[in-house]
Amino acid sequence: MIKSAIVTGASSGIGLETSKHLVKEGWKVFGIDINYENKAALGGLSNNNLFKPLVCDLASEDEVYKNMNIIQKEAQSIDALIACAGILRLGELSQMSIKDFDLIFNVNVRGLWLSVSQSMPMLKNASKISGTARVVLLSSVSALRPKINSGAYSASKAAVSQLTRVLAVECAKDNILVNAIAPGTVDTPMVREQSSPKKQGNWRPSG
Repeated sequence: MIKSAIVTGASSGIGLETSKHLVKEGWKVFGIDINYENKAALGGLSNNNLFKPLVCDLASEDEVYKNMNIIQKEAQSIDALIACAGILRLGELSQMSIKDFDLIFNVNVRGLWLSVSQSMPMLKNASKISGTARVVLLSSVSALRPKINSGAYSASKAAVSQLTRVLAVECAKDNILVNAIAPGTVDTPMVREQSSPKKQGNWRPSG
């Protein structure tokens, strides 16, 4: 039986590499991202039947509901949710715009929570079939060691770490294992763009 996973932030960075690895291992992957404009980055995924790209803004409740319903119609059970989608904005907290602050938490925390809550019925079905299902959330070393100019991002990742702890206890009764990983700085398009002196203020990546 083919295992299946939902990967958010699947068009670039950690989410893309995760999707490639799972497909290589024979998993069916539903890749959620806000855009798939850079088709070249997908490589072999673009024409692989095991990968289904879904365009979804995780900051939008309606879009999350719609895409999770699409997945549920195709796959009644999901063995894993891997939440890699995220957004980074750098700058001093005292000078950050309300728009950027809200966007960080809407994607990194609220969007992550929506992804988990809406995929939970499919994860529970998978645990009944195979005995277990998994949720992997992407926190950050910034949650443990925040830096100047990354206050809002660090706070959002600290929230992810706490959500992980609570979810792990709440989901244990359903045999759903919940973990988070906290990588350091990774060379992804998001990090490169935000580190550039020519960064665009309206740029909205996932992954």
